[in-house]
Amino acid sequence: MAPDVQTPTTQDAATRVPDLAVLWDLDGTLIDSEPLLFEAERAAVAVDGLELTPELKSRFVGLGGHEVLAAIADAFGVDADLDAWAARKSAAYLDLLDTVPPFAPTVELARRLAAAGVPMAVASGSPVWVIRRALVAIGLVEAIPVHVSVADVAAGKPAPDVFLEAAARLGVPPQRCVVVEDAVPGVLAAKAAGMRCIAIPYLHDPLDERFGAADLLVAGGMASADGGTLFDWLTTT
Repeated sequence: MAPDVQTPTTQDAATRVPDLAVLWDLDGTLIDSEPLLFEAERAAVAVDGLELTPELKSRFVGLGGHEVLAAIADAFGVDADLDAWAARKSAAYLDLLDTVPPFAPTVELARRLAAAGVPMAVASGSPVWVIRRALVAIGLVEAIPVHVSVADVAAGKPAPDVFLEAAARLGVPPQRCVVVEDAVPGVLAAKAAGMRCIAIPYLHDPLDERFGAADLLVAGGMASADGGTLFDWLTTT
């Protein structure tokens, strides 16, 4: 008689997933928001007669929203009203956010992890309302229910605070967390938090050598990423 073979259920698959949690960066990792953020920041500083260029902005990818504005002001050598800049940036970004495009490989990975029962959080430099609205726009708000902003903690990336807070809210120790990031400050923050890290560089030409701190580096960026391959790495290592 043939053996009784049963097709594994979703729950059966979930029980075979290693005991882990995944913490997501948002901008440049799940959503291709950097062009939208650039346009919003360019509009915010233009009121003061400043011209933000892509080359200048590229130096600050991965910093939190307020930190980016402070860095821009410092680069121009101006004593800016950062609160006014932030308000103008938020208004401009709000008009663009519902059209933000997702990154297919990482969205696929997030959906696979959600189906396997892996707890997840977004830990981002963006405000919580931006995180939620972006996740609604790309259809992941239910899959990733925990949202932590740099505004919720004492310091932004590369400090580990936002990742440690996300892990605490999930009830998972740092050593069981894996961070998915696109920028050097996030990679450094993940390692400072004692977590493993997948790095998918948003800006990878030339590749910053500090990405080498990641446990898995997709050196070609999102164009080289594959959701299935990343899922296999996460669930077998």
